[in-house]
Amino acid sequence: MVTTRILAIDPGSRVTGFAIVDAINGKATYVNSGCIRLPDEALSVRLKHIFNHVSALLEEYQPDEFAIEEVFLAKNANSALKLGQARGAAIVAASLKELVVHEYAARRVKQSVVGNGNADKIQVQMMVQLLLNLSSKPQADAADALAIALCHANTRTSGGLEYGIGKRAGRSSKRWTEQDVRKTM
Repeated sequence: MVTTRILAIDPGSRVTGFAIVDAINGKATYVNSGCIRLPDEALSVRLKHIFNHVSALLEEYQPDEFAIEEVFLAKNANSALKLGQARGAAIVAASLKELVVHEYAARRVKQSVVGNGNADKIQVQMMVQLLLNLSSKPQADAADALAIALCHANTRTSGGLEYGIGKRAGRSSKRWTEQDVRKTM
């Protein structure tokens, strides 16, 4: 039995979601998730907070792989810059632990988990809850991080990463139903 521990980050300049899942022989198992709530202080203090918290998660959970959402082009350039800096703080923490950083576009994450690249947060929360058999719906930022972890777990192979969405790649419809999810479990 091969277990790969994945730490995934959904970066934000106010709230950063994190998720830890174990990929065991191609099946993802929930370990932990949550949010790093950042203080209402200068950006430099918030970036230090992200770096320190991600470093603590890396130390505590000892992940084998690290995944993070790519920066998307926002309407507000200032917001996009802050998001990029938040990503940078998390990426540096992972890089200092010699982890390869795997980046995923938000559309690809949603496509992988929900079956629709334009899914909303509620759909992501519902599917993450269902796929990981969670007793309750995770907070939105934690659910996004869990979705990134699931996307990474679903796209990895024993020989590395390949483009695609695992078992879902053969589906012809764009939406997943609960029955479809149950078939993969």
